[in-house]
Amino acid sequence: MMTATLSSCAAAAAPRSQSAPQGVKTTANSGYRTPPVKGPVPRNPDQNFPSATYPSGSSISYSRVLVSGNYIAITFDDGPHPQNTPRLLDMLRERNIKATFYVIGQSVNLYPGVVRRTVAEGHEIGNHSNTHRLLSKLSDEELKLDLGRCRDAVARAAGVIPRTLRPPYGGLLQRQRELVHAEFGYPTILWSVDPLDWKRPGASVITSRILGGTTAGGIVLAHDLHAQTVDAMPATLDGLLSRGFKFVTVSQLIAMKKEAPAPASAAGSAPVPAAQ
Repeated sequence: MMTATLSSCAAAAAPRSQSAPQGVKTTANSGYRTPPVKGPVPRNPDQNFPSATYPSGSSISYSRVLVSGNYIAITFDDGPHPQNTPRLLDMLRERNIKATFYVIGQSVNLYPGVVRRTVAEGHEIGNHSNTHRLLSKLSDEELKLDLGRCRDAVARAAGVIPRTLRPPYGGLLQRQRELVHAEFGYPTILWSVDPLDWKRPGASVITSRILGGTTAGGIVLAHDLHAQTVDAMPATLDGLLSRGFKFVTVSQLIAMKKEAPAPASAAGSAPVPAAQ
């Protein structure tokens, strides 16, 4: 998992110890504005869920959740961003979609009003660390201090406490996941769909990758730090809705978790003893 995830969740720059993949560099189109929607857009159905209580025996880490029905969670990392995040919030509100935003504490302190709006519109806020460092390189005390600072920044800005953690770059040791769960109550949230949007491949590519990889119970990774990602969202969200997917927050998705059916034993064979 570490090898697969370390290259994915990037902020403005990768850590100095990791060289970013070299690709074609494109100039950001600062004048881009999302085209106005022509006609009605599909809307996520109204859903009246009870409080998202995690089931007993919940896992300490998730990349997807086994659920009944076409429920998915879409997540946005590395914000809040003063322009991109509000633009994204407009798109989500128009479609009645609730998302989960994994925020960086230092950015929350810079743009608390964006976080307040995010919470006011029904979205979930998750902890994405205070400084976006590779957490697997930190001592236990440094880890707790960094996550605590992000938690406190969110509480000051919007009066809520994050319930889940997404480690930057997906980098968190199993021992650290257990520590974080014990200290903060956070399950570690990874992802099942990664469009590699931080590489800025273009809005249409981001849309295609998300539509091609999303299945029921999936957790979609994206970054509201990047304008291209937000540019891709109208077609992405509408495409997912048109395929029958229903959006929930990460905590709601976890609360829906059902038990996997026990594998059927071959006819006439003795039951397999449980592992000791």
